[in-house]
Amino acid sequence: MSRITSIFFKGLEGLLVLLLAAMVAMVFGNVVLRYLFDTGIDVSEELSRFFFVWLTFIGAVVVGRENAHLGVETLVARLGDNGRKVCMVLSDLFIIGCCAVFFWGTWQQAEINATNYAPITEISMLWVYGIGYFTSIGLGLMALLRILRVLTGRISEHELKTFAGDYSGDEAHALRERLE
Repeated sequence: MSRITSIFFKGLEGLLVLLLAAMVAMVFGNVVLRYLFDTGIDVSEELSRFFFVWLTFIGAVVVGRENAHLGVETLVARLGDNGRKVCMVLSDLFIIGCCAVFFWGTWQQAEINATNYAPITEISMLWVYGIGYFTSIGLGLMALLRILRVLTGRISEHELKTFAGDYSGDEAHALRERLE
């Protein structure tokens, strides 16, 4: 199962790279066309905005897997393992609640967005805003699985440390320290 999950997230990272590269190419191409030829490609402006939305929300799921979202570790860093576990479960419950609200809001807006079309590409706006389904399910599922790992005692020491802001065992952190 972890191999399938790893492949899935590698695919998401590849998709993020493609979205970013497409955005850069479209925006740069439009700038060149506007300055040199006094023209532009209207579709590229609209698509680059849509790609940015997808990039942001897919990126939130990828970053959520790596526990790299912003956090306030001031209190958690002072707690022992049991206190960290309690805070982890509470924060994950809060995340699940926010994901449920986000999913419900996406669901409520789906009918409106399905019948609303982008002015240039005429893409249904559900394709743009429907990314809320993916993000809310992805982040909510990861939070739920982490709660289950905490409750069954399968949470790793490394996860507890990173939750408290201690990245000393992280390879990237060790590399940065060696370079400084």
